[in-house]
Amino acid sequence: MALTDLPNIGPVLAERLRAAGVETPEQLLQIGAEEAFLRIRAAADPAICLHALEALAGAAEGVRKSALPPARKAELKRWFNDVTKGRGADV
Repeated sequence: MALTDLPNIGPVLAERLRAAGVETPEQLLQIGAEEAFLRIRAAADPAICLHALEALAGAAEGVRKSALPPARKAELKRWFNDVTKGRGADV
């Protein structure tokens, strides 16, 4: 299975994942959306957005990002805001 076989992962996000050292769906599942986001941000795209984080979370859960529960979306938004405001990832 390729990264692009996961929901929400197109060629661009797959390339960013690979640039961040995430080569397989199994690796994404193992590290989770937040860690993948941080790795992409550090290695490939410092301006990565909330929509990409939601896409990663959906991919890790095997669903389209639009199918993520509202509570999970709210959690991701809080985490994203904390990380992008420079308060670190340990929120």
